[in-house]
Amino acid sequence: MKNLRLSLGTVSLIVFTALAAVMQTQVFAAQNGAIAGNRYRVIISTDIGGDDEDDIQSMIHYLLYADLFDTEGIISSPPMKGRKADIIKVIDVYEKDYPSLKKCSDTYPTPQYLRFISKQGAIAPAPQAGYASPTEGSDWIIRCSEKNDPRPLYLLVWGSITDVAQAIHDRPSIKSKIRVHFIASWNKKHDLNAFRYIDANHADTWFIHNDTTFRGWYSGGRQGGDLANDVFVARHAKGHGALGDYFATLKNGRIKMGDTPAVAYLLTGSPDDPTGPSWGGSFVKMQGRPNWWIDNPAAELAEPQYPGAKTVNRWREEYLRDFQKRFDCCSQRAERPEP
Repeated sequence: MKNLRLSLGTVSLIVFTALAAVMQTQVFAAQNGAIAGNRYRVIISTDIGGDDEDDIQSMIHYLLYADLFDTEGIISSPPMKGRKADIIKVIDVYEKDYPSLKKCSDTYPTPQYLRFISKQGAIAPAPQAGYASPTEGSDWIIRCSEKNDPRPLYLLVWGSITDVAQAIHDRPSIKSKIRVHFIASWNKKHDLNAFRYIDANHADTWFIHNDTTFRGWYSGGRQGGDLANDVFVARHAKGHGALGDYFATLKNGRIKMGDTPAVAYLLTGSPDDPTGPSWGGSFVKMQGRPNWWIDNPAAELAEPQYPGAKTVNRWREEYLRDFQKRFDCCSQRAERPEP
């Protein structure tokens, strides 16, 4: 009987621990982030229209969630192929679905407003110094950063970090107002000088250096059934409004969306704490820097060779089901989503 009591006690502890984990996840999803009603100021810097169609996928995703954010700028920062016109092309498609989206939420930004805040950034990498001359994009970052708004301005960098580096160089005081989430890897290679300039001269910038964690968005996690990268697109994007049909033509009809975790980081979780859970992953603080976070190097969080990726794909079912609801709004298959 004694052994039985111990066994029952052990089982009870396991059950309690599991329930506590579920409750913690529910609290995390329900009470934090933009989905819970916290509005964040956002500027996106993207190389959309360049060599990889996943920026277009990520832009479609962002526009479907744009009712949750105060979007202040969309900047074309290639600095190779890709121009402001490529941003406008996606907004033109968004305009076709705008009447349907408004039925789900009355805070979707108008296409006219989105065109107005779209700006052209640098079209060439920075020289060795890491900065060159101001651009329309870098000037817009400064202008938005200096608004009389107590909230931080999140700079979500999906392309080269050229315009962010230029803005920080031209007005270092904006560092106290901005938070940079840089999807690095391929993007960093396109302008190493700009990144090295920030790294060497502005290490006090609030900065998430996301080099591999983002890959969890499309790699690993629950991939069965309609959650597979290709099946999800075929069933839940294609035929769901103009944006869904456009999405289905990209990346051979498969999800990649490597830049989307920068947005997902704001959708759930507490953005003030990059070490906490979020759909965009969690990070560790870089030693010796007050506000700089990097991919978590723990072996158990790698997927398979990408450090930190499992901190994203653990939420794969949750974020794809929510994305599915957003596509439903495009095709008027859903009314206002529940908070």
